[in-house]
Formats: sequence, structure tokens, C-alpha cells
Amino acid sequence: METCPDIFELSDGSFAVIGTEATADLDSLLPPDAARADYERIVVISRETLVRAKRDIPDE
Repeated sequence: METCPDIFELSDGSFAVIGTEATADLDSLLPPDAARADYERIVVISRETLVRAKRDIPDE
């Protein structure tokens, strides 16, 4: 079984991201205009993953 970061669309139109959980490491580094709720986590995916997923993300 191969494991890797991924981005996929859910049946309700939302997107889910599989990546490396990094909330503890990155929370204090969020820019001033970014925030997260207590139930949200910061997940890191590679640039390559996002660029490859771009073709699967609808424009609208």
C-alpha cells in the first residue's frame, strides 16, 4: 500500500487533504491575517502535491 499526501473532493463538494499534521510546529508562525478554530489543524502537503492536484480542482 502506497501512502502519500493527497487532495480529494468529498461528495458534498468540500475537499479533504491528507498530509503531515504540523499544528504544534506552525501555529505560532501563522501570519497575522490567518487564524484557525480549535477543531482545525494545520496540515502540510508538498508543493508537488498541490500542483498535481490543480488539474482536479474545478474553477468554480
